[in-house]
Amino acid sequence: MDFIDLPQLLAARGTVRLPGSKSISNRVLLLAALASGDTELRDLLQSDDTARMIDALRTLGVKVEALADRRFLVSGVGGVFPVREADLFLGNAGTAVRSLTAVLALAGGDYRLSGVTRMHERPIADLVDSLRQLGAEIAYAAQDGFPPLLISSPTPGSAAVVRVRGDVSSQFLTGLLMALPLRAVATTVEVVGELISRPYVELTLASMARFGVEVLREGWQRFTVSAASAYRSPGVVEVEGDASSASYFLALGALGGGPLRVEGVARDSLQGDVRFADALAGMGAKITFGDTWIEAAAAVDGRLQGVDLDCNHIPDAAMTLATVALFADGATTLRNIASWRVKETDRIAAMASELRKLGARVDSGDDFIRVVPPARAQGLRPAAIATYDDHRMAMCFSLAALGTPLRINDPAVVSKTFPDYFERFAAVTRRVPVVAIDGTSASGKGTVAARVAEALGWHYLDSGALYRLTALAARRAAIAWDDEAAVAAIAANLDVDFAGGLISLAGEEVGDAIRSEEISAGASLVAALPAVRAALLFRQRAFRRSPGLVADGRDMGAVVFPDSMTKVFLTANVEIRAERRHKQLIEKGIAASIAALLLDLRERDERDSQRSVAPMQQSADAELLDTTNLTIATAVAQVLEWVNKVSDSG
Repeated sequence: MDFIDLPQLLAARGTVRLPGSKSISNRVLLLAALASGDTELRDLLQSDDTARMIDALRTLGVKVEALADRRFLVSGVGGVFPVREADLFLGNAGTAVRSLTAVLALAGGDYRLSGVTRMHERPIADLVDSLRQLGAEIAYAAQDGFPPLLISSPTPGSAAVVRVRGDVSSQFLTGLLMALPLRAVATTVEVVGELISRPYVELTLASMARFGVEVLREGWQRFTVSAASAYRSPGVVEVEGDASSASYFLALGALGGGPLRVEGVARDSLQGDVRFADALAGMGAKITFGDTWIEAAAAVDGRLQGVDLDCNHIPDAAMTLATVALFADGATTLRNIASWRVKETDRIAAMASELRKLGARVDSGDDFIRVVPPARAQGLRPAAIATYDDHRMAMCFSLAALGTPLRINDPAVVSKTFPDYFERFAAVTRRVPVVAIDGTSASGKGTVAARVAEALGWHYLDSGALYRLTALAARRAAIAWDDEAAVAAIAANLDVDFAGGLISLAGEEVGDAIRSEEISAGASLVAALPAVRAALLFRQRAFRRSPGLVADGRDMGAVVFPDSMTKVFLTANVEIRAERRHKQLIEKGIAASIAALLLDLRERDERDSQRSVAPMQQSADAELLDTTNLTIATAVAQVLEWVNKVSDSG
């Protein structure tokens, strides 16, 4: 599976220009297509969801022309699609499926609407039942109540009232309202039950008004569209920045110190999710509003407080609060979020599962989730986060990197709404620094790296120890070192502890055992196995903790930590290295021959430099340090000088 590994972050600040709102983009695309006249859409979101809508409109005969600078020109069809028969694939774009179902059901024609597997699991019966009240002819192509749908021309009717449930998805009401002007019959929609996600309905009403259709609203229970309603192009529509996407960066600012500014939305945004900023302020974050931007910074005392919040007004952005809760004092309870169950995944279940991986205690029900963060002393646990083919899972959990290294599986899901999210994320965050030290065997890299870490007050990773531990564990399990799959399985499940300067395997101190010549040779062999290196990759990256890490070992700077602030490659004359190794062994009471050690080192150098996986060689951007005639203290001083030089320039 594809993944992205996020190192622990130290801070977040800067400015982010938001992509266009998905909710607005797909609404105005459809309304521009239904309108009379041409409409220029500016700052339109370009993502999987909008691509599905644009593809569908083009298939229906609508001319949608891509211009420069995120602008599109839509030639409206006046409510009559030129293509009357089509098979439309809409991926997992809920806004496209629900609105097009309603529009095509009343427009006339024969259409099939389908999507990805998850879309075929998202209920649509309430919308279909409502449309049938108006004469729509809709059949289920597979399971009753779910897409794919088969739509035929509607039966002429004069029904003046239609009822729709409001407590499953506001997109059902949105689809109905956007389609009703096609009837040319005055129609009132009555909402049955409580209407959830009301800000999205307000967004629909505002979007329709921009295209000349005013809806009479009586509270949140009755909505009336007049018989004379018809969409007309407003000429140009500016799409606001996405307020749901803003939530991730506002949270970054609040958790990472800030200030972090998002441009493209402000307090008077059409989108309800802009009120996420108020929720953050309620937790203690410092929030500032401008005419076209919102800025977030840390709480005055540096700590956020848990909240108990009704999230009906911010159904999507509320997900971000669930990960912010990991850093708050006390529990956070998010209520009135039943709609999470019918989104791209069951978001309540998915959030609960992944939050627990990080060490949180989580309770959940049909319409709430309660998050209790781990104790400060315990901190967040490194984890591989599943994203469930849901863009918001990937973006929400990226915030946890402010507390621990993370792996986000299938990060490409963000293309649904924010294709370059992780690039923007990296641009406004500061990572825990790494010094990577590699070199030939017995060149002193382990000793130098450990003392550099001690001098800096940083964590230390002896990556070679992980390969030695893998070799030792494999030997104890009677697994041959060249059995790649079996050794990789051993590596993936190592029970290792490096506490107190000791190295333990399954609770047994093995510092001396893994330094034997036999295990050293085995480590060299297993380290050449691609599956083993892959199994240990995230485990090594998880050592990257605040305030910094000194990592010693092969490919630390090239593969494991390619963004290391300083890379050093140590070498020394092979005779000197043999003498050093001989001295180490004699001090431990182990008999050794310099001649044998010299031969072994030469063979190991040859083997290590020629192997196809992680060959021993100096990186082009690494500092070369020959320790042949240097004391350990002198070598450490030189490395620290390089580190400080980079720190000063940064």
